[in-house]
Amino acid sequence: MATVTPFRGIFYNTSKIYDIADVMAPPFDVVSETERLELHERNPYNSIRLTLGKNDASNPNGTAWIPRAAQHFNNWLKAGILVQDNSPALYFTARSFVHDYKPVTRFGFIALVRLEPFEKKMVLPHEKTFSNVRAQRLALMKASHANFAPIFSLYSDPKNDIIIRLKAAVFDKTADIDFVDYDSQRHRLWRITDTSVQKAVFGALKDKNIYIADGHHRYTTALNYLEWMRSRHPDLPGNHPANFVMMYLSGMEDPGLVVLPAHRLLRGVSDEARTNLIPKARKYFDVTTIPFKGKERERALVEFVSSLKANAPKNVIGVFMKDHPEFYLLVLKPRVMEEKFKNEIIEAVRHIDVTILTQLIFMEILGFDEAQLDDEKRIGYDRTETGAVEAITGGDYDIAFILNPTRIEQMKTVADRGLIMPRKATYFYPKVGSGLVMNRLVPDTV
Repeated sequence: MATVTPFRGIFYNTSKIYDIADVMAPPFDVVSETERLELHERNPYNSIRLTLGKNDASNPNGTAWIPRAAQHFNNWLKAGILVQDNSPALYFTARSFVHDYKPVTRFGFIALVRLEPFEKKMVLPHEKTFSNVRAQRLALMKASHANFAPIFSLYSDPKNDIIIRLKAAVFDKTADIDFVDYDSQRHRLWRITDTSVQKAVFGALKDKNIYIADGHHRYTTALNYLEWMRSRHPDLPGNHPANFVMMYLSGMEDPGLVVLPAHRLLRGVSDEARTNLIPKARKYFDVTTIPFKGKERERALVEFVSSLKANAPKNVIGVFMKDHPEFYLLVLKPRVMEEKFKNEIIEAVRHIDVTILTQLIFMEILGFDEAQLDDEKRIGYDRTETGAVEAITGGDYDIAFILNPTRIEQMKTVADRGLIMPRKATYFYPKVGSGLVMNRLVPDTV
């Protein structure tokens, strides 16, 4: 079903960039303002300048950085900071890291995938996106005509045949790229130009669906960019690069695939709304309170997180609020979702924690509407419990909602049925960022 193809990737020139770690950056949507500035200072060629450049002080939320990003990209190509491979390749990767105090390696590969509308059910999404972010990403793609980071996608391969084939192709070869990043994670990449290996791998994917794990905004943007190109060039050929998008593909059953929760952070919540949250929640949830005083917070947080994980088989949501010296555990009461949403929300989505949080707490209790849910400036995310709590105590946000991770089988079921979960329903770790390989959306000249 999916059309996958090799391409001539664009890489940093290692004769001019001596440590690739210096130019790597996380995906744009998980970069804090502090990290954004730090990455700009780390190296004048850091890929953050392409994906999330600095704004003018007078307009910090503007898009003045976008034309500069396109100019950087073209200038770096002309100066040889970035170089394009001569031959189309499939790029096999290994990412080694530590998770839960254990060494883990996730395998995958980077290639081009033909863009298909979601309604064809070849490439499947599982969560909503923010409209403002889509608009910004489209402006960047129109200016630069490039993919600066691959979309993180998954396929099902229970026997791991694809990765076994790729490992066999490189077992006696030194990686073309091998470095350790600033999070002490090791990245290795091998160029595979053997067309027989490419055909075998791509052929194995023809009957498989592709599930977007991370990069819903960028895939939707790529579809919009293609429509924009077709409006300007009605005779756009089917093999034009705009018909494809760069993806990192990994097996859904890969032991190195880690899914973390995306804890929600809210700002702009009034004192009254915070005071009334727990009393109103008792209508739908059984509430447990874990109080603390001063320095006892660390001990209480450990107890809180332990209880949250112990209740993972149930629908449980953790809450921590500004000026409230306690943690709350909210366990959903039986049949609440059926009684309220049986005719509104399909069963496959109804009992996912992020759905319950969105429908019962954000909309029912706090009174959010769709416009507020679509405001990426009001809702933040953090993958760690400690980081979420510190976002509240530091004053950046007013309430943190701590979640257990969405299970991979839940994501697959939702996507297979053509359904959508709330925004940021999953957090696949580690993220696939920018700086490793890029793709031009203009025809090759070599």
